[in-house]
Amino acid sequence: MSTKEQKIADFDPSQPGLADASIYGLPFTADESEIIVVPVPWEVTVSYGEGASLGPEAIMEASFQVDLLHQEFPDLWKLGIYMDQAPEQWLANSKRYKKLAQPVIEALEAGKDIKQTPGLQADLAIINEACETLNKALHERVSNWLAKGKRVVLLGGDHSTPLGYYRALADKYDNFGILHFDAHMDLRVAYEGFTYSHASIMYNAIQLPQVSKLIQVGIRDFCEQEVSIAKSSAKIHVFTDTDLKARQFEGQSWQQQVNEIIDLLPHHVAVSFDIDALYRWYCPNTGTPVPGGLSYEQVTYMLSALANSGKHIVGVDLVEVAPGETDEWDGNVGARLLFHLCGVLAKNNGLNTGKPVTF
Repeated sequence: MSTKEQKIADFDPSQPGLADASIYGLPFTADESEIIVVPVPWEVTVSYGEGASLGPEAIMEASFQVDLLHQEFPDLWKLGIYMDQAPEQWLANSKRYKKLAQPVIEALEAGKDIKQTPGLQADLAIINEACETLNKALHERVSNWLAKGKRVVLLGGDHSTPLGYYRALADKYDNFGILHFDAHMDLRVAYEGFTYSHASIMYNAIQLPQVSKLIQVGIRDFCEQEVSIAKSSAKIHVFTDTDLKARQFEGQSWQQQVNEIIDLLPHHVAVSFDIDALYRWYCPNTGTPVPGGLSYEQVTYMLSALANSGKHIVGVDLVEVAPGETDEWDGNVGARLLFHLCGVLAKNNGLNTGKPVTF
């Protein structure tokens, strides 16, 4: 019996997770785990709400309270899910450069032209360089895990964080789509001057030649520039929250809409999940909430349908989870959504997640 097999035999999933273990209280090392979660505690360019850089820690803490017998993926825990250790400088740099970014944001929101302010222009260049440094470091880190045969999940941080992750996927897959759950299009070009703004992530992603499709779901907030980009690009298909709900109200089933969305995707698919795609009661402390949204059950149904569709899920990221000051609700929802995302990724990639529980 291998060490991992012995750990599976000795571990009781009905008891609370091990407090000194990795995410979900699982006893496995990185080498013994099929899924590696790479946390990226970063939120340099946020201009409204804050706290996303603390999302990975909040999810980690809440994960110990998640029951491991998932109805769809009851043996998921046996595969091993391991939370990587983010370099200490990532969070430290996030705080440092976020502080540097605030005067730039305040000047722009006051209608000032920062090109006329050399100091702010210099700071903007420093911030953009720091964000690109993070992208490169993340690219290398994810590539190393992929080279070891691991399935890698990125855990933000704000929505700027997955770019280095997409670059690593682009090294491995020459044609993949992104299924993007969000309240926002994130198609702004260098929003507020920040090349790697959280509001620019999908614009930056579609600049990668390997990204052939961007399917956006749950969108309910956008600007003229984003609409223009979406309408002018054959890569992009947008399913707004308003349109999805109207079609449901008029009799189209969620299953029919899900099938239509999945059919638009190429064979290889990365899932990008901004927590604010959900109704706000699931994520009351996320940075840029918008009325409306998708239910937890709607998104897990779509994700499970994708897992069973014959498409190949090559990556997953979950971003913009921000903990509350007085409760763990956001972390709780984030931890459970992350667990479902891991199950979807594992099952779709041919790993044994067990026979679904029926009653």
